[in-house]
Amino acid sequence: MRLLPLLLGFLLACFSLLPTPAMAATARLNWLDSPQTDSSAFARATKPGEVKLPRDFGPHNDFQTEWWYYTGNLQGEDDKGNQRPFGYQLTFFRSAVVPEVEGSVQVSEAQSSWRGNQLYSAHFTLSDIQGNHFYPFERYSRGGNGLAGAQAEPYEIWLDDWSAAEITPGTVKLSAKAEGVAIDLNLTQSLPPVLQGDRGLSQKGKEPGNASYYYSLVQQPTQGQIQLGDRAYDVTGISWKDHEYSTSGLSQGTVGWDWFALQFDNGAALMLYNLRHEDGQPEPTSAGKFISADGSTQTLALGDWDLDVLKSWTSKASGATYPAQWHLTLPKLGLDIRGQSQMADQELRTATATYWEGAVSFEGELQDQPVTAQGYVEMTGYADRLDSILGAK
Repeated sequence: MRLLPLLLGFLLACFSLLPTPAMAATARLNWLDSPQTDSSAFARATKPGEVKLPRDFGPHNDFQTEWWYYTGNLQGEDDKGNQRPFGYQLTFFRSAVVPEVEGSVQVSEAQSSWRGNQLYSAHFTLSDIQGNHFYPFERYSRGGNGLAGAQAEPYEIWLDDWSAAEITPGTVKLSAKAEGVAIDLNLTQSLPPVLQGDRGLSQKGKEPGNASYYYSLVQQPTQGQIQLGDRAYDVTGISWKDHEYSTSGLSQGTVGWDWFALQFDNGAALMLYNLRHEDGQPEPTSAGKFISADGSTQTLALGDWDLDVLKSWTSKASGATYPAQWHLTLPKLGLDIRGQSQMADQELRTATATYWEGAVSFEGELQDQPVTAQGYVEMTGYADRLDSILGAK
């Protein structure tokens, strides 16, 4: 689902001048006092069947926000030859400052190209599970003068020297480095793209147009290298990609969400999200999709699953309390699994919001067969109530 980039893109669009990368580590953007961009002239996601690939691998500047999101669970070896697990995230966000009308941007012609209409940000995180250390980084840039951008064919998205780029058909290279931490990974497509929701239309609220166009690439074999300080680890594993674009917000009273992306050892995968209402109940538009090992899919609606929190963790930095252990059942699929975060502190405290997003692992049964899964979970609204931030109606 990846609703958090909607928040980030929305907030970035509130500023005509963007903090420099040097400011990003210390600046705290005050969204409550920021002028809000009128979104009425942007395109909205309203019809199923609109996602066309490879065209839609690229940017959609007529929508207000967009994100390309990669996560993965990897294994290397320590000095003694034992398995050393890692998790990673590399996400690129695009946000339009003002709508584009008939191919022209509604901005002053005297405005410098350094203040282009498209703003970009990116998050890069590494979870060193064995070392119990979380490395989060973020960057910002304008889209002008080649500093950041995206294209469909050949596929590439970049911000400075952080990038995701197709190097051969079906293989994408991810590259990012910051402060002695780096990834250099090749991801290979193994299954057809998954159109989330109703043929790519993923509803996020009851209001018309409160939705995104959303597809995923799951179960991507991954190999490459992770750099930690002066040590390089050869790694292999599995990765997940989401790409969404939208012009929408949260319904009033929706305070946050819990988003799960799980990849099973039998080749299947599962995406589901719970939108949380202020009374603790899930929103009716909460949804998901189960992907079988052969690529066939089954759409899930609220009521198809039960998700119980078994244990929580409280951040000393933010004071927020997050779920840390779950019991998930999907009776119609014969799925019964329990899982937990692979490392407690994977909380991101960014310039725009504080939230938890990190590597998780599950085990249990699928159709009476033992199964394990690794993946990523994103949890928002525990530190900051998000409907007020987004100006939901």
